[in-house]
Order: sequence, then C-alpha cells, then structure tokens
Amino acid sequence: MSKQPEAAPDKSVLVKVGPDALLADVQAGRHTWFIDEPIAAGGQDQGPTPYDLLLSALGACTAITLRLYANQKKWPLEAIEVRLSHQRVHRQDCDRCEMAGEMLEEVQKELRLIGPLTPEQRQRLEVISSKCPVQKTLMSGLRIVTTLIE
Repeated sequence: MSKQPEAAPDKSVLVKVGPDALLADVQAGRHTWFIDEPIAAGGQDQGPTPYDLLLSALGACTAITLRLYANQKKWPLEAIEVRLSHQRVHRQDCDRCEMAGEMLEEVQKELRLIGPLTPEQRQRLEVISSKCPVQKTLMSGLRIVTTLIE
C-alpha cells in the first residue's frame, strides 16, 4: 500500500477587520498577530502598522540572507542588524528617478555587520544584502491580482 503524499501547507495569509476599528487580525498558518494604525491615524495602536510589517519582512529576509551567505563562506559574522525606514520623496529630489509621477517610494536600509570581517567581506555582504528574495520581489514590479469573492 503506497503512502498518500501530504497536502501542501496553505501559503495564504488571512486578514480580517471588523466594522468598528482599524485593528486587523492576521493569520498565517498557525501564527496569528495584530496589525493596527497609530491612535493619531484612528487606530488603537495595538500592533505594528502595515508598513512596519513590510519593512520587517525586508529586514528579516536581508539578515537571514546575509547569515546564510556568511555561514556558507565560514566568515566571522557574529551578528547582523538591519534598520529600515520608509518615506515618500519628491521626484525632483531623486536624481536617479526614472518613474513618472510626483512622488517616489523609498526605503532606507542600514546594515550593521558585527564581527572581525575584512573590508572585502563587508563589501561583499553589502552586495549580497540586495539579493534577498523579498527585496527582489519588491523591486520586480510586483503585480497584484484582486478577485472579489461573494
């Protein structure tokens, strides 16, 4: 008797918001958490904002990618810190901007690489930091397809 293959785990994320608040209840697999807006924006400040989560995903992916690369190379990278911020900048303030429109979305990403790394190793890790899958997805011109379900 052959064993049936296990069903693939659900890779979707379910987000629910009720009628009275901006508080979002998020479920991803067996994990749950809240996303909210600050009180000044009409929320209850009971969780990180949507942009906090977006930056968290990028920062975590960056740090994990660097950890995997340094481990593979057996480099003495002791710890990684990634600090991120998001802002909208005026198009004329962006000398490399090729996008149409008045504003450009910009994420600032600062890396702190802790450990006795050579300057060459540090430079290589900076290059590798832009190769994390989440950054590649964000930079790819992501397409979002919305379907209304009854």
